[in-house]
Amino acid sequence: HVTVSEIGETIMSVGQRFEFATATKIIFGRGVAFDLPKLLHSTGAQKALVVTGKASRYENILSSLPVHVIFEVHGEPTVEAATEGVHFAKATGCSAVIAIGGGSVIDVGKIIAALVTNGGEPLDYMEVVGNGQVLSKPSLPFFAVPTTAGTGAEVTKNAVLASSKHRVKASIRSPVMLPLVSIIDPLLTVSVPSSVTASTGLDAFTQCLEPFVSVMSNPLTDAIAREGLRHGARSLQQAFKCGDDIDAREGMCLCSLMGGLALANAKLGAVHGFAGVIGGWCHSQEAAHGAVCARLLPFVISANVQALTDRSPDSPILGKYTEVAQIITGRPEATCQDAVQFIQKLCLELSVPPLSQYGLKEEDVPSIVEKTAKSSSMKGNSIVLTNEEITKILIQAL
Repeated sequence: HVTVSEIGETIMSVGQRFEFATATKIIFGRGVAFDLPKLLHSTGAQKALVVTGKASRYENILSSLPVHVIFEVHGEPTVEAATEGVHFAKATGCSAVIAIGGGSVIDVGKIIAALVTNGGEPLDYMEVVGNGQVLSKPSLPFFAVPTTAGTGAEVTKNAVLASSKHRVKASIRSPVMLPLVSIIDPLLTVSVPSSVTASTGLDAFTQCLEPFVSVMSNPLTDAIAREGLRHGARSLQQAFKCGDDIDAREGMCLCSLMGGLALANAKLGAVHGFAGVIGGWCHSQEAAHGAVCARLLPFVISANVQALTDRSPDSPILGKYTEVAQIITGRPEATCQDAVQFIQKLCLELSVPPLSQYGLKEEDVPSIVEKTAKSSSMKGNSIVLTNEEITKILIQAL
């Protein structure tokens, strides 16, 4: 006879278990950014800190806000910028934070909102290079308003900072950092230059692909990632060529949003494992995160598919790589190699440079490989790669 408890154990051992968390509210659509004052008012906040790249770009939105102060973030998000922002928010008595800008701006805004209430410095909470402390108190009400279609930071619980001291990028990660409201307005992305459209769009595309083939994917993230890949493959080149094509811009905003939802609830992989390290290694502000991801992506796909074929030929992830090829090429007979060729052609059309352009040299490879192998994103990769495989990917991308 089989007992009830034994049946329960059997069911639990073979069944799926996953969680899904995101912003409290997501508002998507053309013109929705003008709802911001009403949404801010509903929190009862007396004064808002507006974190942005260049406030004058968004004067038509900011002019209708109640009392607020501006904190500008330029370039990649750094420990220093976040620390300065926390001190400024406290000194000016802000009770809410609005981040309106790209992924760098949103990441810094998240950390400011969290550290005003939790205290301490960014390195107290950072993974890998910091103390990894847990954020225990709710953040200030935080509103994320992305103006690029890229990182999906508006719906994730982590923020990435570059530590110049450690020459690496690392995350602070906590559910308390999920935005109260995410406002995605495609109209805000129309003025983004073509080079930024390419870089951020390739990041969004990568962030749909990597969670889909992650060892930590689930049916919900798979469904979202599939749709994100379709939008990205269909819209990115058009948004790059014709920036005022609002349908293409909207498609890329959907790709970015879906990538953020997927990565926050599955995991990324080797592309982002590399990118975090390379972004911290290269002090050049030209080392755009999305362009670094795009340069690595075809080589990572090839390495993962080969490693799975050699060491885990029955893995269902191999079939998902084939599905990726079919989705992005639109051809039902497409293979993994077709996906690699599609991405390489896309990178060529979007002028993605080799990593050597950012100052990376062959003598840097061993140190970067060592750091990459330890990065948190590698935990989600399709298969554990050897140091030799990681090294080959990086040399190919130089």
